[in-house]
Amino acid sequence: MNLKILRVLTILVIFSSQVLADDDNKELSFYTGTFDVIDKEGDDKTTLFGIEHKNPDLFRDTFLGKFKPVSGAFITGNSSVYLYTGIEGQYGLGPLKILPSFTPGYYEKGDGKDLGSVLEFKSEIKFGLDIFENSKLSYSYSHISNNDWGDTNPGTDNQQITFSKNF
Repeated sequence: MNLKILRVLTILVIFSSQVLADDDNKELSFYTGTFDVIDKEGDDKTTLFGIEHKNPDLFRDTFLGKFKPVSGAFITGNSSVYLYTGIEGQYGLGPLKILPSFTPGYYEKGDGKDLGSVLEFKSEIKFGLDIFENSKLSYSYSHISNNDWGDTNPGTDNQQITFSKNF
């Protein structure tokens, strides 16, 4: 196993155990999907695996809707890593949740796609469905880009399936 992947997985395990050890009210999500789904050359498209943390106690009701901080990380099959933190909105239509988010973060290309900068911005739209009490299954589509602040800005589009659980 690649040493970089082992380091990132270790960080993710420590992160998730630290999150679970804190207070009693939190949402932890695990997701998997496809990195660079619209890759025209076909050489950067790969899988991704990630973890995300949200604290429902930090919800803020505003005139634009409910918002809360979100933090997480993912690793791709090509050893690319993205660590991020930002904000997520929540809008509900019965059991259906619409969750747009914006999360700046640190990107390391590993053996994968060069996005042109270590500072990247992820915009995401997620559609979640309450499946059990305190559990949600979601589909999301995201775009990661550096807003032309880097040497290049090829960007990447990703899709994920997420399982979220409130603890």
